[in-house]
Amino acid sequence: MPSEVYLVASGDLRHSANLKCWPAQKSMEESLTAAIRSFGFEVRRAHPFQSEKGHGFIDSQRYGIDVLRRIPQNAPVIVAEAVWQYSHHVLSGLYHHQGPILTAANWSGEWPGLVGMLNLNACLTKAGIPYATIWSEQFRDEYALGGIESWLRHGRIKHDSSHVQSLGSRVIAGVPDIVGRRVAEKLLSEKAILGIFDEGCMGMYNAIIPDELLHPLGIFKERLSQSALYAAMTRVPANEAQSVRSWLDSKGMKFHTGVDSAVDLTNDQILDQCRMYIAALRIADEFGCAAIGIQYQQGLKDLTPASDLVEGLLNNVDRPPVTVAGGTRVLYSGQALPHFNEVDECAGVDALITNRVWRELQLDPETTLHDIRYGEQFRDDFVWVFEISGAAPPNHFAGGYHGATSERQPPMYFPLGGGTLKGISKPGEIVWSRVFVESGKLKVDMGRGSVVDLPKEETERRWASTTPQWPIMNAVLHGVTRNQLMARHKSNHIQVAYGKDAASADVAMMAKAVTFRELGIEVYLCGVAD
Repeated sequence: MPSEVYLVASGDLRHSANLKCWPAQKSMEESLTAAIRSFGFEVRRAHPFQSEKGHGFIDSQRYGIDVLRRIPQNAPVIVAEAVWQYSHHVLSGLYHHQGPILTAANWSGEWPGLVGMLNLNACLTKAGIPYATIWSEQFRDEYALGGIESWLRHGRIKHDSSHVQSLGSRVIAGVPDIVGRRVAEKLLSEKAILGIFDEGCMGMYNAIIPDELLHPLGIFKERLSQSALYAAMTRVPANEAQSVRSWLDSKGMKFHTGVDSAVDLTNDQILDQCRMYIAALRIADEFGCAAIGIQYQQGLKDLTPASDLVEGLLNNVDRPPVTVAGGTRVLYSGQALPHFNEVDECAGVDALITNRVWRELQLDPETTLHDIRYGEQFRDDFVWVFEISGAAPPNHFAGGYHGATSERQPPMYFPLGGGTLKGISKPGEIVWSRVFVESGKLKVDMGRGSVVDLPKEETERRWASTTPQWPIMNAVLHGVTRNQLMARHKSNHIQVAYGKDAASADVAMMAKAVTFRELGIEVYLCGVAD
């Protein structure tokens, strides 16, 4: 290894986010640089702080290509992240790089670097680009320093993966086998359509499943446009939008509103979200979609309030009824219409299969993805903070709709506002999973966990250190440590669904595993001893 390493920092596409998050990135880079220098290596930042922009992030794919092509082909490169970042800003530049690559993030829920790093890791994995990865609060702990030294000396870091077992051809008997085979056979026979409202949200290359991997599952894409969704919103009458709002009010959901649309959630924003909810259901019905994904971030954000309230409602069985335009037929009556946030197609496949397995087992089929935001030890357990921007279904919350609130989305991400669907996830037994692409194949990691009931002040503290407007899940993963999950997980997203109890969750997990296997997806059980 050379004695000099190059550092780059991928950022957001939104200037407001880059500007606000730069101080955290600068602090993280200082800590990481000090750790590297302690081993006798020098750090050269490959691109400068840009005074005219007020930050030092790579903020476009073109800029990333230009920065990385100036780095010697065999030089060691570190991608340092303390923020959410758009992976395509650096993926293209790293694609042909010959030197060792390290992704590093600060252990903090603030903006968050862990989420950005996990997404980049998954993109590199799908692209077949070798990399090492590490994380730390201050890059002073033994685990992080040992990993950094190993990468500096040898170009690699070895993490513990003893928690992972391949399902392979292991015999699964009884209900899981029967249900898993039945769901797979029906899907292959009847097919299913994912409604894709524009692919590639926020540069998430890992979230796009190539058609040739998707079609053998019996799943196909209907490529839709967010402009069509917006146009459909404009055709929703005011009285229909108000009926959705009134239904939510009658259920006990609380909206925290104000009068300044720049910083407050307004009634007009809520009604536009109600229009989007109605329009999404009607388009999904028109094209026969079994699940849909709305990109929002780099499309609708400049036209309309946030989609997250809509997404959470769609993921819930009990939700405002919507009829076909001009008719009386209720769309998807008595069903959730699974929504995969940010058009994450891996999550879409997972949500679709989860919905069908859970319904076969007569379990509540509500499912959603969360971001793996960060986590901390609490008493005897390491408790993860899973937190997404509002797309969680009310059935996952303590108190359901009565436990749900809607607050204005942060202006730096959501300039036109819109409310979240916020709540605290109820205690219970969950199955978690992640579908991903590696070596040209579809694979899935899955395991078991529990949602725990933390003291109110502890949950509030965690919210305050992350994004307090968003729904939170305080989760303990069974048989998987913090470092094992971080080293292995191939996404910023994690899919979750509840069982009635531990026994039913175990059965559901194995039935889902059988379904995946029958469809040709490689299954890996994480933290499952037997």
